[in-house]
Amino acid sequence: MKIIMLGAPGAGKGTQAKQIAAKYEIPHISTGDIFRANIKNGTELGKKAKEYMDQGMLVPDELTCDLVMDRIAQDDCERGFVLDGFPRTLPQAEALDKMLAEENKKIDMVVNLETPRDELIERTINRRNCSNKNCNAIYNLVLHPPKVENICDKCGSPLYQRDDAKLEVAQNRLEVYDRETAPLVKYYEGTGVLYTTILSQRANRMREEVTKDVVEQLKN
Repeated sequence: MKIIMLGAPGAGKGTQAKQIAAKYEIPHISTGDIFRANIKNGTELGKKAKEYMDQGMLVPDELTCDLVMDRIAQDDCERGFVLDGFPRTLPQAEALDKMLAEENKKIDMVVNLETPRDELIERTINRRNCSNKNCNAIYNLVLHPPKVENICDKCGSPLYQRDDAKLEVAQNRLEVYDRETAPLVKYYEGTGVLYTTILSQRANRMREEVTKDVVEQLKN
């Protein structure tokens, strides 16, 4: 099962991707995690990626494609994968389709998560991450706050706000999404693999219900 998660920053792609990957016992591949690992390790790719990520901009295609292609070519992806954060541009989508076609493979489903814009901003700026990289728990000060202010429930480490979760950066990320990534909805709609669903607290469409709907759609 080869699945792509689409959606604006803060829509909940990562959470959905993890749950679906666990359901089908396939890897959850997050480009954000790949970049952050490179940033932590101080690689040249990480240094270049950080310059873009700190400004809420997309990492250029040439810094992204080869890394992702190498990852999905690994043995644990033979049964499938869930891509979270890739592709983000039409050239990336075309490059992915071309590589898969060379191996007589294709994407089975593209899940497009839709959430109201003001709710996306609210989710993003209230997000807090655990500073312990072995834990990496994520909280939301409104929807899922820690029991003790700024302290992780799981490991007791301090929480912090990522640079890309601050208001100006969050707004810029949404503008970049509208310009660069939103066109992928039409691209995949044309291939017949797009499934759009709403994930919104205000619409009472929470993540458990969305995951259930996606799994049912995959069965069909």
